[in-house]
Amino acid sequence: MTQDEQIIECETRLLEALKTGDIQVLDELLHDNLIFNIPTGQAITKEMDIENYRSGIMTVYDISTSDRTIKTVENVSTVVVTVYLKAKYADQIIDGKFRYLRVWKLTNNTWKVIAGSGFQIQ
Repeated sequence: MTQDEQIIECETRLLEALKTGDIQVLDELLHDNLIFNIPTGQAITKEMDIENYRSGIMTVYDISTSDRTIKTVENVSTVVVTVYLKAKYADQIIDGKFRYLRVWKLTNNTWKVIAGSGFQIQ
């Protein structure tokens, strides 16, 4: 399997974990030192992200992607992807198109997200 194919597999697992709220898979795929800028502009950590799913603050109803680009330099792969998201964050309904950037790093033969950001697009 090529490095890009491995990243696509990880991206697929991540999206499914977000949709189902699978804390175990999120824990496996997110690096302990993750920093992520969510669409509100807030920077969150792995612990904060997982707690949002564990507590039910974040619930994903539907998620799909398009326009994915992967660029790799040695053991780091950057993914830029358009995400169609229908979810609830706290009491706010989210229903729209977003552009996400995720940085994956190969650590101990395992791909993990180390950084990222997302913002809403038209």
